[in-house]
Amino acid sequence: MLNEVRFVPDELVIEWADGEQSGFYALWLRDHCQMSASRHSANGQRLINVSDFPESLSIGQVNRLSEDRLEVVFEPDGHRSIFEAQWLRRHCYTLNEPWDDRSESAKTLWQADCFSGGLVRTDYDEYGHSREVRRDCLQSVQTLGFALLGNVPCESGAVLDVIRSFGFVRETNYGELFDVRSVVDPNNLAFSNLGLGCHADNPYRDPVPTVQLLHCLASSTEGGDSILVDGFRAAAILREEAPEDFELLTGHYLNYRFQDASTDLRSRVPMIELDDRGRITKVRYNNRSIDTILLPPAVIKPFYRAYRHYARILERPELKLTFRLNPGDLMVFDNTRIMHARTGYQAGGERHLQGAYADLDGLYSTLAVLQRETRPAAIGRAS
Repeated sequence: MLNEVRFVPDELVIEWADGEQSGFYALWLRDHCQMSASRHSANGQRLINVSDFPESLSIGQVNRLSEDRLEVVFEPDGHRSIFEAQWLRRHCYTLNEPWDDRSESAKTLWQADCFSGGLVRTDYDEYGHSREVRRDCLQSVQTLGFALLGNVPCESGAVLDVIRSFGFVRETNYGELFDVRSVVDPNNLAFSNLGLGCHADNPYRDPVPTVQLLHCLASSTEGGDSILVDGFRAAAILREEAPEDFELLTGHYLNYRFQDASTDLRSRVPMIELDDRGRITKVRYNNRSIDTILLPPAVIKPFYRAYRHYARILERPELKLTFRLNPGDLMVFDNTRIMHARTGYQAGGERHLQGAYADLDGLYSTLAVLQRETRPAAIGRAS
């Protein structure tokens, strides 16, 4: 694996057997030392602060202990670090990009016809008893942004049991869970029988709940079909069709607000959020919850052009995945990516969903552990 190794005081250079080359800054090597004096043996956390390193730290000597092990001796303190070649290659910042499981680059973007063969509903009993089935289901949330469970008991609070299988309940002003059905004088249009356009929940909350679940307990009305849209896909289309509109929605922050008799929640965030490499990481679209739009006068007109453009993309029929939730069905989706909506429904009959929130960090953590313990699946992608 190692071909040639050389160094200057502030950098170690490795020529790999496959012809690639890596450079390692001396301070980076010291900061990433894997020895017991630098890392806790049980949890791997650093035992020394970067500010504690000598001001004039440099590489004084490099010894090749074997074909795949190097010893680096630092000056002026004489600290010795041993590195495995495989570890250096895997973590080299010259050849590897930072870990990324949240941005568009780590996802499969989709539209409705990607599911022309029908939606897969994972049986809840199998989900509970098979770690592989649970892994595949959570992997679908990571990759596609959503997953469906079937045959979840039609009991109040069952949605909370699903959350606890992968993470933690995110309690809000709506409580641990909330009932989605028509009420008189609702404090939120979700609790009416009106149709709802594409939106993400709670953009007025900081931080926003990043996972939402909706569990169907009863559905005997006409209408009330569920709709999902890949917000990352819609944002990518906006970027392709009008880069200037995309820039406006990523570069300007909006105020969102929700208030009722006992609550007043506010946030200030962009409609489309990017990471340091310009990749889409979050989308927020909820026309019901945007507060007064206060932008510089020169921006107002072009901003509304961009806003309307994105809104129209979200309503394109080819992007809308429409299906009916039957009693016992439960959908889990990424609230920072997937927009959801519903068609209106008649007042007769009964439509009762229970919803709750969780967060992606718990779901992704559980998924990572399951992937370590089971053979990774080559599924969970749209075709």
